[in-house]
Amino acid sequence: MIFHGNMMTAALALTLVPGLASAHFQLSHTEDTVNDRPGDVPVKLIFWHPFENGHVMDMGEPLEFYAIHRGEKIDLKDTLTQTTFTGSGNEAIAWNGSVPVKRAGDYVLVTVPAPCYEGSEDIYIQQITKTYLNRGQMPTDWTEPQGLKTEIVPMVKPCNVIAGSTFTGRVMSDGTPVAGAEIEIGFMAAEPDMATGRAGQPDARPMPGGAVVAISDANGYFTFGIPRAGWWGFAALGVGPDTEHEGKKLSQDAVIWIRAHDLD
Repeated sequence: MIFHGNMMTAALALTLVPGLASAHFQLSHTEDTVNDRPGDVPVKLIFWHPFENGHVMDMGEPLEFYAIHRGEKIDLKDTLTQTTFTGSGNEAIAWNGSVPVKRAGDYVLVTVPAPCYEGSEDIYIQQITKTYLNRGQMPTDWTEPQGLKTEIVPMVKPCNVIAGSTFTGRVMSDGTPVAGAEIEIGFMAAEPDMATGRAGQPDARPMPGGAVVAISDANGYFTFGIPRAGWWGFAALGVGPDTEHEGKKLSQDAVIWIRAHDLD
């Protein structure tokens, strides 16, 4: 349990869920989250199983791709070009984009993908995803919700979490906290090579027994201890207000990626 002010904000239920051994995650991936110089930062959009370098799924053209900087929206859709990404077992459609990081501050990168059909479950999946960049160590936007249909709002600065500490997020749907949300937690064991569009070699294996899952408390909060440095993804499943697409069930998920670092 943790306490936020005088309120108990997270009573974590961390479980291993049978049958969910490999979790899919929407990636909006950059090489790093902290930038010292101005310039265009490359981004790869991939729908993948990154914990085990597993199956890559074809990703349709995103409905929205933009950044929020100092409260202003920067539309990035015209930076997107279709490409492919190769995992350990297959190749699938992905997208290359970029974000102009100029002034100091936070850049909240938002990807709203088109729903993707998952034949094994006969459902559509739409993972609305946030990734955070920063230039100049100036905090400007990371504490704010972005008004998405569903999102995870970070309570810990997401671009430089200390490995061995904890990350707390709050699950929201149409601006309302979601109690009892199931949050899958994944480590990016195989990082994408930005130049080649291929997965690197995984340096960790998924936990035995199934996906690692946290449950949000009555106020939508959850907390997870970050055991090692690297990219960590959190996907709150089926928490969005949209529940159907083309006559089939839609799981509208909220995804956030954070970057953890070791202390030197």
